[in-house]
Amino acid sequence: MAGLWSASARSHGSAPEAPPPVAPPAHSHFLVGEWRTLIRLPLLLARTPQLARAPRGNGSLVIDIPGWTAPEVSMAPLRAFLRSKGHDAHGWGMGTNRGRPESDALLLAKKVETAALKTGHPVALVGWSLGGVIAREVARAVPHAVGKVVTFGTPVVGGPTYTAGAGSFGAQECQRFSRRIDELDTTRPITTPITAIFTRLDRVVSWSACLDRRSPHVEHVEVSSTHIGMSVDHEVWRVVAERLAA
Repeated sequence: MAGLWSASARSHGSAPEAPPPVAPPAHSHFLVGEWRTLIRLPLLLARTPQLARAPRGNGSLVIDIPGWTAPEVSMAPLRAFLRSKGHDAHGWGMGTNRGRPESDALLLAKKVETAALKTGHPVALVGWSLGGVIAREVARAVPHAVGKVVTFGTPVVGGPTYTAGAGSFGAQECQRFSRRIDELDTTRPITTPITAIFTRLDRVVSWSACLDRRSPHVEHVEVSSTHIGMSVDHEVWRVVAERLAA
């Protein structure tokens, strides 16, 4: 499988060595780093022949979840690509992600469980940023209904604590999220296979907060995208397609 990756996408298997996150990315670095998003679409078009060689799926259901404040349509390009590769890809059906991961995970878990019962097969979940947090919690809640999880740019550690959105949530809520996630990862670790895609160029989420050191079946893949560019990044798309088809 490794031979299918582009040169800059690297699988680390277990979490790479990194100091624990201590703060959100510096605000001044956001504009400096995330402007690279502008080059993602031309790169995506240039990589069309390579993406065409990505493995095909078997028609199983895939549900994607957008990032914080992102509308459902933000994941439409990735959905279209996955459908072209034989996946039954759908949005989460809950519109813009308003930043309510706990209640949204409960609602989505019911939908996922119903879908798995209807199709007779577990559902795959793909989450971008906060959407990945929701995907992880759905897998924790209904592990029998989720076959695999793929996240990119997702703050595994601390919820919003080490993200550019920390100020919007507030210190007290960040602390509550952090304690709750730590408690769940200790007492009820996620057993579903997870692929956690991250980038050191992330200026929205501290990249070391995207490393999962608790889940027993997690693989880390590093790409060269920005955070905002991940939803239209050819490296991310290829890794997602490979993992869903595996």
